[in-house]
Amino acid sequence: MTETAPIPTKIRHKLRLRRIEVAQVIPLSETMRRIVFTGDDLHDFVTAGVDDHVKLFFPQPGTSEVILPDLSPEGGSDRSAPRDPRILARDYTPRRFDEERQELIIDFVLHEEGPATQWAAQAKPGQYLGMGGPRASHIAPDTLTHHLLIGDDTALPAIARTLETLPPNHRATVLLDTRETDKTYPLVSHARVEIHRCQTGGSETLPSLLRVVVLPSVKKLNVWIAAEIDVVRALRDYLIAEEAVPRGQIRAAGYWRRDSAAGGERVEG
Repeated sequence: MTETAPIPTKIRHKLRLRRIEVAQVIPLSETMRRIVFTGDDLHDFVTAGVDDHVKLFFPQPGTSEVILPDLSPEGGSDRSAPRDPRILARDYTPRRFDEERQELIIDFVLHEEGPATQWAAQAKPGQYLGMGGPRASHIAPDTLTHHLLIGDDTALPAIARTLETLPPNHRATVLLDTRETDKTYPLVSHARVEIHRCQTGGSETLPSLLRVVVLPSVKKLNVWIAAEIDVVRALRDYLIAEEAVPRGQIRAAGYWRRDSAAGGERVEG
């Protein structure tokens, strides 16, 4: 008989739209900007999972107007209804939420183009965004005590959150393809952590790096992957086919899509 993979806990949240205000803008590097949001709408905000994502709604370029979806029974509940083309939305991982101060931190990667990058590059205190979510939180089983975390710049907030929550008896192997350094984006943990980085400016990629890293026994391995969607598929397929990692122990998401400004999606199958 084959053992079934441990099942993660899924916590569902009531979906609501919020109005959040920029309180502080902190440049972390040339390509990463941290923005602190506040607002009365955050009084009941919950982010229970390390890779939670919220949907941020941005104003149309050149305006301050944010168009939000209609969540009423006559509006947003019908997913077959045509989407308002004026809505500009992207998914982001909350880096940290201070419940007492009602402050939400979100880190923005500054790409070459796109409405989120354009907004984050000029963000100033007092500006507003719309926000929805998270819809649900996923909690990895406690029995999986070794974590394989793989990602690029866009995955750094979730990886940082994961490492901060790990207890001392856990281990983590981290594979990164990022322009950030330990100085611009430090990764802190109580667990035993090994960090491997793709060589800057070289031909090394996350799939090639994965092939030379010694992995622990898959029995207690929790895998989390986020990067460009085709890269994520290659990483996931390699782990399943070559390392015999059960699909149920892999959580993978394409956070962005090459040559597209529309974003990515969860990688299934």
